[in-house]
Formats: sequence, structure tokens, C-alpha cells
Amino acid sequence: MRDAGLTHLLSISGLHVSAVIAGAYFVALRLLALWSWLTLRVRLPLVAAACGAGAGVGYTLLTGAEVPTVRSCVGALLVLGALALGREALSLRMVAAAAFVVMLAWPEAVVSPGFQMSFAAVIAIVALHEAAPARAFLAPRDEGAVARTGRRAVMLLLTGVVIEVALMPIVLFHFHRAGFYGALANVVAIPLVTFVTMPLIALALALDLVGAGAPVWFLVGGSLDLMLALAHFTASQPGAVKLMPQMGAGVFALFVLGGLWLALWHGRRRLIGLVPVLAATIFLLGAQPPDLLISSDGRNVGIVGEGERLLVLREGRSDFARDNLMELAGMEADPVLIERWPDATCSRDFCSLTIERDERTWHILMGRSRARIEERSLAAACERSDIVIAERWLPRSCRPRWLKADRNFLDAHGGLAIYLAEARTVTVGESEGEHPWWTASRPEPRFSRSVVTAQEAR
Repeated sequence: MRDAGLTHLLSISGLHVSAVIAGAYFVALRLLALWSWLTLRVRLPLVAAACGAGAGVGYTLLTGAEVPTVRSCVGALLVLGALALGREALSLRMVAAAAFVVMLAWPEAVVSPGFQMSFAAVIAIVALHEAAPARAFLAPRDEGAVARTGRRAVMLLLTGVVIEVALMPIVLFHFHRAGFYGALANVVAIPLVTFVTMPLIALALALDLVGAGAPVWFLVGGSLDLMLALAHFTASQPGAVKLMPQMGAGVFALFVLGGLWLALWHGRRRLIGLVPVLAATIFLLGAQPPDLLISSDGRNVGIVGEGERLLVLREGRSDFARDNLMELAGMEADPVLIERWPDATCSRDFCSLTIERDERTWHILMGRSRARIEERSLAAACERSDIVIAERWLPRSCRPRWLKADRNFLDAHGGLAIYLAEARTVTVGESEGEHPWWTASRPEPRFSRSVVTAQEAR
């Protein structure tokens, strides 16, 4: 579902809230129209809008009131209010009001992927449909039903493409991977879920009141199987997923700046937003992955650049750590254990590996166990190494030529990425700041000897 661009169907957000509110609005409007006394005295769209708003709020609370659901509910309520007042329903002002409500109640949500992706998608949709070419393309005209349906299908596909482009920088920044065929998959999946799956579920729940929902649930299962088959087919196509190295905050800021400029301005001036977007794209394509990736506990180590596959220190009990290393490295092929690499030497307790970077030879020593080791032998091995990595605490006598990333160092700084060509480290602690949830100490990274030593050796 993720690789096919269909995970939004699993999140209770815009599609689901809109369907619930629209369904409640339609049912209330049709039922109330049967009461002639009320029809002659009350504006039924206002009453139906109130019923839809109540259904939307109740559904949001029932499902846990997560940020995407709240955003969708607030946006839908604003649409209902605009319709009741005779104002334009979909506008960027509506998006801004919904964002204000969410940030007022949950300010920490701003840095979450859910908030950023949710609002980026809505901004892209509204900006696209407010553009003059899109308005002209969708303007009513004298044509047949086939031509009208075809134009709407084309607009649906274009909307999916725009959403994919808008979300791609956010997805790459947070998850280091993006799907490319989501727009095509959504052309089939969204109508399937909206007009088949969800109505069938509602009907099955209603029939369950009298114990007759089983046949409809069978149809629901078939529609879900069809959606999953679509997801598997889309994700399995060549080039469906692209992995990229970690994007810097500056590059991400350029993408956001360019995207907002394209969305908020009108006319030819909006094309200025392409400048930061193109610059960020160039920086992203030229980004190099780190040479070493080390988890915060020191157990998982990934080495990039030795062939086309990632070298890992050990196989974890789950795929989570391995997948994280692969995504940060931007590599898709299955990783290889370091002990199986021909240039590595491994014992029960340590693995040593020599790699070349920018005409410089680096000797790396990695711990594999917590067994007691004779200190003199350990000190001699550390002295022959440029970098020592271990999940355990290492004594002071272990003095590598550049960096000692042992338990003491990792507890203070968290996981880290190492760029050998630049003799540079990037730690998780550097991005945490003075937040109260980051309880580790915050000293500067301590190297066993000056970085100048590594540079002089080059």
C-alpha cells in the first residue's frame, strides 16, 4: 500500500470523513424532503448541513481524533459553512483556517509527517483547481456524458500526479523512499473505495442489526481483495519505488518554499517557485549517502559504497533496523553480512574491515559481543584502527586514530552517520536541541584524537 501510494486509504482522513459527511447530508436532505410542512418553512440544505456536521464530528471523536481526521473534519465543516453562506466552498483560506485550528490545539503536530503530508495534499488540490487552466478545463459546456466523464477522469489523474509531486519531498525527507505510480493506482482505488467498499460496509453494518449482513460482508471482502491486488500489482512494477539518501533540512526548506510559492501565487509569477524547487532537486540528486550508519545502541552498523549492496554487521531479529539502514543509505538490494564480505576479517567478538575513500584508507573495528576481552589485545587492535564501533563500554586504553563510538559515546549522542571523505559525523543528538525528552548529555562529539590527525593522514 505504501509503495503503491495508497496508504492514505488506510488513514481515517479526508476520503473517509468526506464520505461520512456527504452521506449524512444526502440522506438527511432526501428524508426531510418527504416532510412537506418542514420543506415549505425551512431551508433544508441548512438542516442537512447541520446533520452532516454532527455526523462528521461524531465520526472524528469515535475514531480517536487524530490530526489527519481533525484536519479533514475542520475542512469539511468549513465547506458546509461556506455552502450555507453561499460562499466558495474550496479555497486556500479554508485550508489556512483548518491549519490554524490544528496548530492551536496540537502545535507539536507541525513537525509530524502526517500534518505535513495531509496539508500539502489539500493545498495542492485546491491550488490546482483554482488555477485558470483547470477552471477552464472543468467549466460546464454543451457535451455528452462520455466527454464530461472523460474530462473528469483526466482531471482526477492530473490531481493524483500533482499530489504525488507535492508529497514526494516530504516522503523522501521523512522516509527516504517514494512511489511513482500512485497517481495511476488512485484513479482506480479511490472510486473503488468511495463508491463500492464504503457503501457496502455501511449496508453490511445495517443488515447486521437483523443478522443478515454475511452476504454483503463477503462482497466487502472481495472489494478489499481487489484493492490489495491493485496495490501489489502497482508496487511490483519496475521503478515503482525510489530510495534516496537522507535529505538535508536546507534542501527540504527549498522544496517547501518553492511549493508554497507555486500554490499561493497566481498568474505567471507563480512560476518563480520553480527556481527553488529545481535547485533543491539538483542538490537532492547530487546528495551522497553516508559511508557508515550506526544505530543508537551500536548493534546495527551499515557500510555503504562497497559494491552495490549494503554491508551490515549482524542480522536483526526483525527487519525494522535493516530496512532503516537501507532507506538511509538509499539502497534497494538485500544487504550482505560483513562476515561474508571477502575483505573483512571476523572473530567471535570483533570484525575488522579496510575501505578506501577519496584516496584515504580507513581501518574500522566493530564489536560483535559483550564477552570479556584481554585489555592489552583490545588496546592494540584499537591503536591499529581509525574507527572503533561497539555496543559495549570500551576502556580508556582503547584509543583509535579518529573515533571511538562505544556505549558511552552513543548514549550521549544517539545514532550517527559518518562521511569519511569529509571526516565528518552527523549525530541524532545534534537535531534534538534542548527538548526535555532528549535526556542524554550534550557534549561535543569526543574523538580519541583530533580530526586533524585523519586529515593529515590523507
